[in-house]
Amino acid sequence: MTRGFPSGIPYIIGNEAAERFSFYGMKTILAVFMTKFLLDENGNSDFMNEGEATIWIHTFVTAVYFTPLLGSFLADAFWGKYKTIIYLSIVYCLGHLSLAIDETRSGLMIGLSLIALGAGGIKGCVSAHVGDQFGRENSGLLEKVYGWFYLSINLGAFVSTLLTPWLLENYGSGVAFGVPGLLMFIATIVFWAGRRDFAHIPARGSEFIRETFSAIGLKSMGKLMIVYVMVAMFWSLFDQTASKWVFQAKKMDRDFLGIEWLPSQIQAVNPALILILIPLFSWFLYPAINRFFPLTPLRKIGIGFFLVVPSFLIPAWIEYRIGLGETPGIVWQLLSYLILTSAEVMISVTCLEFSYTQAPRTMKSLVFGLFMASVALGNLFTSVVNVFILNDDGTSRLDGPDYYLFFAGAMFLTALIYIPVAMKYREKTYLHQ
Repeated sequence: MTRGFPSGIPYIIGNEAAERFSFYGMKTILAVFMTKFLLDENGNSDFMNEGEATIWIHTFVTAVYFTPLLGSFLADAFWGKYKTIIYLSIVYCLGHLSLAIDETRSGLMIGLSLIALGAGGIKGCVSAHVGDQFGRENSGLLEKVYGWFYLSINLGAFVSTLLTPWLLENYGSGVAFGVPGLLMFIATIVFWAGRRDFAHIPARGSEFIRETFSAIGLKSMGKLMIVYVMVAMFWSLFDQTASKWVFQAKKMDRDFLGIEWLPSQIQAVNPALILILIPLFSWFLYPAINRFFPLTPLRKIGIGFFLVVPSFLIPAWIEYRIGLGETPGIVWQLLSYLILTSAEVMISVTCLEFSYTQAPRTMKSLVFGLFMASVALGNLFTSVVNVFILNDDGTSRLDGPDYYLFFAGAMFLTALIYIPVAMKYREKTYLHQ
């Protein structure tokens, strides 16, 4: 898999697979845990309604994806990427421990806060650390390595998304949250084991501050931030697979391939499709499109934006049928996943490589932090919308098909606005020597 890559890459890929197992294994069961397993201080049921749980989940994801800015600043200015990843991975492990031993809202709050700091803090650093292992002479491998990097993310996510809902239903939250915590501990050990094989780009201290606020630094960040603001709308829709799509799956016929799937397990379709679609797109679809016109990173992102729209029109139709008293088959949600995941490959995977190459040399982690902030901004938008539409009795002012049509319309408008932005963007590549 990593033949021809620098010797530190297998450690990074292994670390990423285990860390993503821990994160997605935990995130996958949050909606069900909050609405079926949460207790108060006396051990009595303290369940959230679906609207409240949706707000909690997207507020948590917002925090997870804003903290990369802090981690990236610490890495580029003071600690370097390796130390930042190790230190914040320990914080990450403590967050998992809190979730595993405390089933109350206090334990949930402490655990999610620590995980937001740890998981978010290392995000931009790990992505940039991958690129640091390459120089100009082997920069041609960047697209391939980020493809493998994304595959490792989704391999870990696929296994955990199937496993942790089953653990929650059969063994309770302690085991269901404890297993992801164990995998995060393993991820930390794997990364530590590769310390002598990594190319370490030192922190630049005051030089980082000067370059960040230089004309070149501000111009580079400004151009990218305009793109990232639009990418945020994609994440607003995409991350609802962990909330609204789970609640929708509860009302559907989940019998597929002779198995009655748990609502949370349907999310495993996304990483499974990623494992299939990344090679398919890289080896067949992209070369085929390139025969007709150059498929630049910005064009991939734009095509992905338009693909997202039908992925939310289908759930709107599902809600319409549910409102008629029907029980639609889960295959319709699986079709939505196929379209949404195709968009993810064209947007998210592309943004990883694009962010690294467009970031000035001393600002790699910071720019990845800005990209991660687009996920936070998207989830913040989702949280704010859900706060405004939530009634006191737990019902919604924007219910059924209208909810999904609202977000589909917002995504379509974003895709239209993106076209002139992409046409005016001028790419400039920065790589280490």
